[in-house]
Amino acid sequence: MTLFLILIIAAIVLGIIGAVAEGLLYLLVIGIVVFAAALVYLGMHLRRSGRHRRTLR
Repeated sequence: MTLFLILIIAAIVLGIIGAVAEGLLYLLVIGIVVFAAALVYLGMHLRRSGRHRRTLR
């Protein structure tokens, strides 16, 4: 979960810098890609942890 939060923070920072700084639009694109990668990572992490739940009897 820590990796997910670090990726989200990095995506936000890159996105803000890319949107504000003139000529650094590529940082905004990189921020969007990092954000998408963080969402994929979260989805894989939640899917993997969901398989090991015990059923109540």
